[in-house]
Amino acid sequence: MALNLEAKKVVVKQVNALAQSSISVGVAEYRGLTVEQMTNLRASAIDANVSLRVVKNTLAKRALENTACECVMPVLSGPVVLGFSQEDPGAVARVFKDFVKENEDLVVRGLGVSGDFVEASELKRIADLPTKDQAISLVMALMLAPVEKLARSLNDVLGQVTRVVSAVAQQKQ
Repeated sequence: MALNLEAKKVVVKQVNALAQSSISVGVAEYRGLTVEQMTNLRASAIDANVSLRVVKNTLAKRALENTACECVMPVLSGPVVLGFSQEDPGAVARVFKDFVKENEDLVVRGLGVSGDFVEASELKRIADLPTKDQAISLVMALMLAPVEKLARSLNDVLGQVTRVVSAVAQQKQ
């Protein structure tokens, strides 16, 4: 069904709002996917807090202009789905990577992360980025490690003193 001019403006405005607030964007060709497979892709995207949009390429190009997501414009051709992530830079890559494992018909064209274009061949590298919670836990573990080591060392010293006193007491008996 063809969209009239007003409907096209609304679509462009919606996609532009998504692009303005997104940290990363992914472009994938969905040619050959069934409706059920697309529904599964949308469900996994919702679970990962990723917004998927299927938009005509001319409208998508207008919507992505002057945003950090405009770096993906060169790969906008054919039937593509756009994935936007507002919180986690690796979320779109993880959704696409997990979906491609089971459905080889989805072809990732490229990703845009913080305004930089990333080739589809780098999908695994971006998908393996830690989430915000994982990154925080890694930093906390690094910060806590020296304190834990100091506490263990001090505890060992007290334990050694106790063992020496015990050994001396046994020798005197």
